[in-house]
Amino acid sequence: MINPKKLIKMAREWQKVAAIRRKRISLPRTRQYLGAGHCNTSSVADKGHFVVYTADQRRFMIPLVYLNSEIFRELFEMSEEEFGLPSDGPITLPCDSFFMEYILFLVQRGVAKNLEKALLTSVAYTQSSSSISSQQEQKNSRLLVCSNDR
Repeated sequence: MINPKKLIKMAREWQKVAAIRRKRISLPRTRQYLGAGHCNTSSVADKGHFVVYTADQRRFMIPLVYLNSEIFRELFEMSEEEFGLPSDGPITLPCDSFFMEYILFLVQRGVAKNLEKALLTSVAYTQSSSSISSQQEQKNSRLLVCSNDR
């Protein structure tokens, strides 16, 4: 279990590094998702917020106080396991934008602990099922390659 203060410190360090390395010119996105539903074209988070991306590359600006939520701590741990620690880019969470909007909705309203656990189980299940399907695809492609050699 990660200490909340340590997690906040890690998130701030990741954002600083990402902001420093993102100083290149790029076209702004047509629509960016933020925790409160407001659009913001800045690459740097507002004061008291941090920015994360979902697996489908949607941007969310989330209040720092949400780091006290167990679900965000677990999502960061899952992100580290799946994507590693980003040294030159944004933090990517292992869920899609619809799921993130639902998480934000629940955290804003004070989600119950048992529902948090159910959400995390859902994310973990989705990760493992996608991993299993990619392994199955690799196995099938190897079988096709072997059968084409005859």
